[in-house]
Amino acid sequence: MANKIEGKWFGIMGNEIEKNIREFLILIGEDPDREGLVDTPKRVCKAWNEFMAYQEFDTTVFDSDGYDQMIVSKDIKYHAFCEHHLLPFFGKAHIGYIPDKKIVGLSKMARIVEFYARGLNTQEYLTNNIAGYLDDKLNPEGVGVVIEGRHLCQEMRGIKKKGKMVTSDLHGVFREDAVRKEFLSLINGG
Repeated sequence: MANKIEGKWFGIMGNEIEKNIREFLILIGEDPDREGLVDTPKRVCKAWNEFMAYQEFDTTVFDSDGYDQMIVSKDIKYHAFCEHHLLPFFGKAHIGYIPDKKIVGLSKMARIVEFYARGLNTQEYLTNNIAGYLDDKLNPEGVGVVIEGRHLCQEMRGIKKKGKMVTSDLHGVFREDAVRKEFLSLINGG
């Protein structure tokens, strides 16, 4: 993953990827030399470099100063790529936690979602990775992550039906009925 974090793996293999994209265009019956497609292999390579590059960040953590109530950040938009069809899925992430001694800077919640949405993914992995990261970094009383997603692999191919998938990962006190209900109430409009 080190090369992906640095964004170098496409730089090393960029010419090979461009060559393969050109070949793919031929295989699907397109003329890669026509005006609109001449630079497509280069553009596709550049786009996938952006999609796959993890951007490291520092997680800013503060003393909670005794604050022990639920903290929720909701409606964090994300875009990811399904590892099964290489098609996008996207939606909103909702994150809540009850601090023990540490809280995290608000912007870091969105950065955590963005970080784990990179690379090839499933919505289940995305949900688990975000919850696990916060649990490890903050050691809170509990953490909950709910992710809603629309999957183009369902909407553009196969069944071709629009729908929404919802996944959750609950740790610690978020597994208790009262805490789970409060969290779900807050992310669903209070």
